[in-house]
Amino acid sequence: MVVRLLFYLMQSFKYISILIAFLLVADVLFIKLSQAQEIPTPTIPGDTTNTKTQDTITGIVRDEQGNALPGVSVMVKGKPNTGTTTDPNGRYKATVGGNTILVFSYTGYGSKEERIGKRKEVDVVLRAEQEALEEVVVIGYGSVKKRDLTGSVAQVKATEINAFPTSNALQSLSGRAPGVQVYQGSGAPGPAMSVRIRGANSILGSNEPLYVVDGFPLSGSNPTILNNADIESMEILKDASATAIYGSRGANGVVIITTKQGGVEGTGSATQVDFEANYGIQQIRKKLDLMTGPEYATFYNLRAANDGVTPYFTQEQINNLPSFDWQDFIFRSAPIKNTSLNIGGGNERTQFSVGGSVLAQDGIIKGSDYDRYSLRGSIQHQISDKLTVDANATLSRLITGRKDSNGGARGNSLISSILGAPPALTPYDDNGGYRLLSNAFNIAAPDIINPLNWINEETNKTEANLVLANAAVTYKPISDINIKLLTGIENRDDRENMYRTNRYQGSTGEAKITANNEQSRLVELTANYNKIWNERHNFSALAGVTYQDFINSYVMGSGQGFISNVSGWDNLGGALVPLVPASGYNKSTLLSYLARVNYTLDDKYLFTVSFRADGSSRYRTDSRWGYFPSGAFAWRVSQENFMKDHNWISDLKLRVSWGKTGTQIEDFYPTFNPLAGGYTVFGQDLHLAFAPETDLPNRDLKWETTEQIDAGLDFGVLDNRLVFTADYYRKTTKDLLNAVPLPTSMGYATTFQNVGQIRNSGVELGLNANIFKGDFKWDVTANIAFNRSKVLKLYAGADIFGDELKMNVVSDSRTILREGLQRGLFFGYLEDGYDEKGQIKYKDLNGDGSISNADRTVIGNPNPDFIYGLNSSMSYKNFDFTFFIQGMTGNDIFNASSIGSTVDYVSGLNMVRDVLNNHWTPENPNAKYPVISNTVNARVSDRWIEDGSFLRLRNIQLAYNLPVEKFNLGWLKRLQVYVSGQNLLTLTNYSWYDPEMPSSGSDYLSYPIAKTYTFGVKAGF
Repeated sequence: MVVRLLFYLMQSFKYISILIAFLLVADVLFIKLSQAQEIPTPTIPGDTTNTKTQDTITGIVRDEQGNALPGVSVMVKGKPNTGTTTDPNGRYKATVGGNTILVFSYTGYGSKEERIGKRKEVDVVLRAEQEALEEVVVIGYGSVKKRDLTGSVAQVKATEINAFPTSNALQSLSGRAPGVQVYQGSGAPGPAMSVRIRGANSILGSNEPLYVVDGFPLSGSNPTILNNADIESMEILKDASATAIYGSRGANGVVIITTKQGGVEGTGSATQVDFEANYGIQQIRKKLDLMTGPEYATFYNLRAANDGVTPYFTQEQINNLPSFDWQDFIFRSAPIKNTSLNIGGGNERTQFSVGGSVLAQDGIIKGSDYDRYSLRGSIQHQISDKLTVDANATLSRLITGRKDSNGGARGNSLISSILGAPPALTPYDDNGGYRLLSNAFNIAAPDIINPLNWINEETNKTEANLVLANAAVTYKPISDINIKLLTGIENRDDRENMYRTNRYQGSTGEAKITANNEQSRLVELTANYNKIWNERHNFSALAGVTYQDFINSYVMGSGQGFISNVSGWDNLGGALVPLVPASGYNKSTLLSYLARVNYTLDDKYLFTVSFRADGSSRYRTDSRWGYFPSGAFAWRVSQENFMKDHNWISDLKLRVSWGKTGTQIEDFYPTFNPLAGGYTVFGQDLHLAFAPETDLPNRDLKWETTEQIDAGLDFGVLDNRLVFTADYYRKTTKDLLNAVPLPTSMGYATTFQNVGQIRNSGVELGLNANIFKGDFKWDVTANIAFNRSKVLKLYAGADIFGDELKMNVVSDSRTILREGLQRGLFFGYLEDGYDEKGQIKYKDLNGDGSISNADRTVIGNPNPDFIYGLNSSMSYKNFDFTFFIQGMTGNDIFNASSIGSTVDYVSGLNMVRDVLNNHWTPENPNAKYPVISNTVNARVSDRWIEDGSFLRLRNIQLAYNLPVEKFNLGWLKRLQVYVSGQNLLTLTNYSWYDPEMPSSGSDYLSYPIAKTYTFGVKAGF
């Protein structure tokens, strides 16, 4: 209750009030921190300096290349809690006595001591430690040095995650890791991102990776709970040797997210405060070129002439018709605001980190918005040399206002109503009420909805409270063994509210409330053993057992017919027609045993073997357990004696791996026969009855199993100023799960079966380059990835059709799974020009003289030939300039959005202007569009296939780091101001709003993705 009350209190404040509160709290902290961080004259044995005599010492800390080092710990020797840190320019200031010894330490560099004496300026050069040069990478249930990796793992650091403002941390992965595709698919505020790692494996199951936050595997959601500023790093595990330790949830890859944990253990780090605030303006990236009022009337007069009916408009009416731009009216410039505050620090035994953030995003369509309030805390404490405890907790409240856009047969979805609204009409009638568009002209369909009526009179709001918390105890009985017990919980309570007033077109008032709860609990016990013998043999082993359960429940109530709109959805009892309520409860458990062994010989030959056994309650006893082994070998060629003369080669490592991972079915009870309740009439009474559901249970269902091989190369030259990585992979998923239709005589509609195999194979290339160092620095990272899928086997060799399209003039499936072809191809008819009346002709591929389903063929491929990303970061003195480019090439888009605006001549919709200028006539037989007639009957065909390739300037940013050392403010360590733009430039041939699509490659009236201009401030104290 306390947490929920806190969320509601936070919601009630205006954003400016929250910002002021943050600043007031920060101001108090800054005063205290500035007092704490001033270095007093220490009392050191043998110090003969008068304690009242103090000198102000300044200096700069640099590395061996002359680069300034920010955040270096400057401590008084013997006083681990007394000190300061360097600012972004490597400068520091301290007030100390003459005999004081300062200790300079920085992660990845050797410590250095300097006795001050009579010096007033002390500049220090820190040398990088060879061991520290090896970055540490988080992997499943542990971490390793990057140089010791045997698997394929990509890392995205905090600096990249926070490189530009985003509302979802997963957006930071886009284009930054080879082989990782991030699909936004919708520009609606607070979008749920979709991620694919090395292609899609499953037909029926999820193709999303497993997300692990601070050791807790999330139960299916992506990490919208987190603010970017809370994250220290994200590791993407791609090959089987890295993912097999997660067994039945590792087939689609694993994303491990590590949040900030405070000071570095053992350094006595001073408390650090980070604050960021930014404000952005979002705008629609492009508008569609639609007809004006007079053009609209001219168009439908052409239809009347072609159909042999009386013209709808006279020329005088056409000349006097107004032109109203519905896109300008509905789409708007919308603000996005984000504020975050993080405090971290600690001493040799205790480290802590706390943070809070507020995100407020309005959508570019009126009535859509997204607010996120987030609090996070972590603490680690070493009780003794043998015992350590740590805990992490994140609390979030998400409030999403939706304006549904996807789908709709014609003008009865929000986006289609915007595009289809007649441009000769305005939103309001002469009496100030909503104009009924279908009554204005006798050519409009009755279900065309006024977009303003939709926006104002329908409300969809989801309020969600999320908790992610875990705690661990680590016991070290001897120096080589760690035993860790971790427990955690993930809980999401959300309430979806929908209300249509009785002023909504065709409605008497409708309300619906759905309350959902998703909960997952975890208990995990692991033991680690690490041992080095004779400096040649490095051995580590992991063993553990985990138990995790998953509980989902919901309850739904609804009603129709509300006399008053005052109470909205808060009074379902006020409905004249209460509808049948619904509820449900599901629970499953997963019990797992896991083990992993790593062995390194002579720092050259690296071996990894892992195994996991998963038992799931979703399967029957004889198929309940799945077994997932893996093995990997790496050879560090650069450590061989014959490579010693090649000093320019910093690192050369070859990797190979093999392993199996799995996917379990998402349905909780696919092997059981649950009963479904419903009402039926017996005699003259209504009775509740129960009967088996429509899905026939399959007792023989098995896990989907993905077998993967990987061969990789890591190559660094010139002290790793250039680092190149390459991977080839080949993964085959067997026993694919799908719903198979059954004969109606069986009494069931479908049953789940293991129906086939799919293979994904590809190549990934990555490059990191430190081109310039010194005052002018320039770093570039680039990657490119190629993936090819192939359907190897399907149940009885039968095709699987999907992605059903239901529109006024087109209704059919549009994708196919067929043996020997790539996954998810578009399937339909090939057009063959027009007949003598201007109607669309189709190719008779089977030559039987008629057009039927047998003439359908592959018409497009949503899978790109390759995806790529390029990130450039330049700095000169106090200026930073970065830009990030991302894109894909060779993919097709099925543009279902254009159907209503180019060939639906029946419904009185507005059209794109090109239809009026380039339609079939006897004089223009090769036109782009068919004859303007209400007899046009289009099909799923190659007409709707467009090139979806694009190159996007995802972000461009200019930042200035203020020289805060000149301000003489002891509490202010760094201050940066920046301006940035997101999605400012997109190069594409795609004709509609935006080429960034869901993974299916279909654009069905999606909410447009916006471009954003942002101004922000970052400060450190």
